[in-house]
Amino acid sequence: MKLQKASRYALYAVLHLASAPDRQHSTAEIAQEYGISIHHLAKVMRTLVRSGLIESVRGVGGGYRFAGNVRRTTLWDVIHEFESLESDIDTPDEVAGTAGIVISGLDSVNSEIDGLIRSTLDSITLKTLLRYGVENLERRV
Repeated sequence: MKLQKASRYALYAVLHLASAPDRQHSTAEIAQEYGISIHHLAKVMRTLVRSGLIESVRGVGGGYRFAGNVRRTTLWDVIHEFESLESDIDTPDEVAGTAGIVISGLDSVNSEIDGLIRSTLDSITLKTLLRYGVENLERRV
């Protein structure tokens, strides 16, 4: 599964904020840290605020902070704001013969794959992913 740019940016931002929940972070700071477009990230941040995953803090020292629970918020909670897991096969209404069998089979397999992807993303919490990141960095050193 290849994630759209907005989904990747959302994961960067939410995980960044979740890794330091005691402080606010600006869009510029996050964009610079990950080498991404500040303008595109700003749009993503607005969507994340509307979804309730992050909060916007106004005023001096303002920015954004994580609004959820890292032990309960999953990758799916973030990604589904930007992605659709609906199969992309264009199925004609009335197809018979071999074409009908093939298309029906592909639809079934794609639906199963979509379900597996969603289940996997829904089983990985932000805390788990951050822990994996720390463990991987420690192995490299």
